[in-house]
Amino acid sequence: MPQNEYIELHRKRHGRRLDYEERKRKKESRKAQEDSRKAKKLRGIKAKLYNKKRHLEKIQMKKTIKMHEERDTKQKAPQDVPDGAQTYFLLDREMQNRAKVLSNTIKEKRKEKAGKWEVPLPRVSAVSEADMFRVVKTGKTRRKAWKRLITKVCFVGEGFTRKPPKFERFIRPTGLRQTKAHVTHPELKATFCLPIIGVKKNPTAPLYTQLGVITKGTILEVNVSDLGLITTGGKVVWGKYAQVTNNPENDGCINAVLLV
Repeated sequence: MPQNEYIELHRKRHGRRLDYEERKRKKESRKAQEDSRKAKKLRGIKAKLYNKKRHLEKIQMKKTIKMHEERDTKQKAPQDVPDGAQTYFLLDREMQNRAKVLSNTIKEKRKEKAGKWEVPLPRVSAVSEADMFRVVKTGKTRRKAWKRLITKVCFVGEGFTRKPPKFERFIRPTGLRQTKAHVTHPELKATFCLPIIGVKKNPTAPLYTQLGVITKGTILEVNVSDLGLITTGGKVVWGKYAQVTNNPENDGCINAVLLV
């Protein structure tokens, strides 16, 4: 990692704040008021440039809104001039069709996205915090109960180092850490023991994803370089996603299915 990317390095080691997503959402919702305040305050050439930029953004937004509104509007169909005479009551009729072009495009994109991320276990039961964490009391008085011991299998990176016990909030026991998974290729009908690169998503909660907790239904990224898979361009595939299909804390190993 380059020397100046210290923010990315800190984020990789310690993760983000627990309320990062909420703070980000609130900041984005306040952006409209901040832009308005800035537009009133600026003067001179800065104001001209800023107003021009906002004007272009508003035009683009109006175009997008108009495209979405056209989905349900009725438009006249192009009529061919009929050969011969036509009765008077047919002249008043207009052949109408609904503008479904945008609607169909959106539906197709949704189908493609759904097919791309189709997983073997679409629904899994949630794991409560009472099952996931065990309260650890620390300190001389035994009253401080702000630490949590993780009771499920978890994954930590290769260069992982624990925080000092005084500052560690979540404890991941060494005996429950796993670095490899038994991944089954659905087309080859074969199982391989592959190293885990990281936890992509735990469906129960974002906190479990951040901590690297592996439960049934979790999406893992595994190293498939040993399988010899190549892309259409001839490059070797290094990492692919796989979904966990068992309860690792009960079986003592991780079984997963490769998402082809």
